Amino acid sequence: MTQGSGLSRRAALIGCALLALTAACGGAPGGSGGGDGKVVVWHGYTDHEAEALGKFADRWNADHPDGQVELVFNGGNDNALQKTLASFVSGNPPTVAYEFGSSLSGLAERPQTQDLTSTVRDDKDFAWDDLFAAGREASTVNGKVYGVPALVDNLSLVYNKKLFDDAGVAYPTETWTWDDFRSAAAKLAKPEENRYGWSYTNDGSEDTVWRFLALLWQADGDLLSPDGKKAAFDSDAGKQAMQLLHDMAVEDRSVYLDTGDQQYVNLFNSGRIGMLWTGPWDLGAINEDVSYGVQYLPGKVTHATIAGPDTFVVFGEKGKADAWPFLKWLLSPQIHLEFAIETGHLPIRQSELTLPDYPKFEEKFPGNKVFVDNLAKNVRKARPNIPQYPKISQALGTAVQSVLLGQAQPADAVAAARAEVDQILAGS
Repeated sequence: MTQGSGLSRRAALIGCALLALTAACGGAPGGSGGGDGKVVVWHGYTDHEAEALGKFADRWNADHPDGQVELVFNGGNDNALQKTLASFVSGNPPTVAYEFGSSLSGLAERPQTQDLTSTVRDDKDFAWDDLFAAGREASTVNGKVYGVPALVDNLSLVYNKKLFDDAGVAYPTETWTWDDFRSAAAKLAKPEENRYGWSYTNDGSEDTVWRFLALLWQADGDLLSPDGKKAAFDSDAGKQAMQLLHDMAVEDRSVYLDTGDQQYVNLFNSGRIGMLWTGPWDLGAINEDVSYGVQYLPGKVTHATIAGPDTFVVFGEKGKADAWPFLKWLLSPQIHLEFAIETGHLPIRQSELTLPDYPKFEEKFPGNKVFVDNLAKNVRKARPNIPQYPKISQALGTAVQSVLLGQAQPADAVAAARAEVDQILAGS
């Protein structure tokens, strides 16, 4: 991800102090989408991702002199929501902005944000249903579509083959259970030598929470009740998920607790961490001399994973008319597959997997195959696209953090978080 996505990756509300910063960013030529038909796209890509997006924008512009696209770097995707909200205050929003999926519920309430429901569903050439379900869900709030998928990713298990070989532990399989996972982590770990079987981001942020949600879903649990009015994780599934974290981190001492500085990748490279639950965004940071494998997450009842899709959001009625042809082209099967081959981003459409060039993607990024398979096989639920989610995440993140640090017992932490989330949902 770019979330990441992260996931550390999800933005909160903005203060007026950001206005000056955003005014400078929004003041780029054509920053409001203007009246000249120019499509201004804010993004946070750097390095090869920025180069690739620039290449595709140039290609579009060469063929569309009356519908030019201008890319504007907004300083990084982590700050996308804050800068977008500030641009509304300044009256100079972009035509399109790259946003984390979890930002969409807040943006959907803003009059500048365009409802794309009829656009995406009535345009048969766009083939809305061809998009992976994770991307469709991330783009939808209360049954209405307010974005289109810009990126889709998910968590899988990445493991260091040498550490498994040295410990005499068989590589993970697609049928691995929680017991298999815990046992392997314990055998790989030597905490007295600062070597660990698994890493868990434990800063209490959304990076902490979305890994817990995967565990919750693997135990066949849910975050909220079907009507979304009550917490549902104070259940057998929620307690089992939290207990596993406690047993591995506190009892087995097999878990490296990352503070959010993402040192886990460096430690994985140096042979001090055997397994990660991460996404395709981290594969490029693994050293070439590290032999690693990728497998589905271990299972309890299912092998559920969690996706972190991000979206392109359109602002202004005229912006929608101007931007849609470009977005439709950029997200078409063949063009997006070309972009995926350039960047390592996962396909966003099922039909991309059937195109003649798709084997090039797997050949170039062999580690991504499991992530792609996950999109169709193990992504079954999504985080709720509701305005209260950031506060819910904060409450649950604090609970998970306290358990991993040995400061609270699993059942107590789950119960306390449930009470807090129920108050959040009740509006008190």
